[in-house]
Amino acid sequence: MPVIRSDNSPQFISNVFEEACEELKIEHERIPPKTLNMNAHIESFHRLLEYDRLSSCEFETYAEAYETMDKYMRWYNNERIHSSIHYLSPAEFHREHVKNGLMPTKSIRV
Repeated sequence: MPVIRSDNSPQFISNVFEEACEELKIEHERIPPKTLNMNAHIESFHRLLEYDRLSSCEFETYAEAYETMDKYMRWYNNERIHSSIHYLSPAEFHREHVKNGLMPTKSIRV
């Protein structure tokens, strides 16, 4: 079962959100209050996304926003090097670790 981790913001503690998770068979995992470091990786990504892409864009349509985000995500995962993973892109890092047996494949908690 896929897992989504969130903070305790109003949109994530609503009955509508919980019902959607149940309907979609997604486990909802909340971080404890005042433990923002438990979401540090995604918070860092959101800062980069805002700085690199969203702060310089105005979208006319949903489709335009979707296309921009899709291009950014492809660039971020396939081309942008990350110092924390030996200056490789996330896709390269994953391929190398699976190929060399250093990182067994497993289900991902999102």
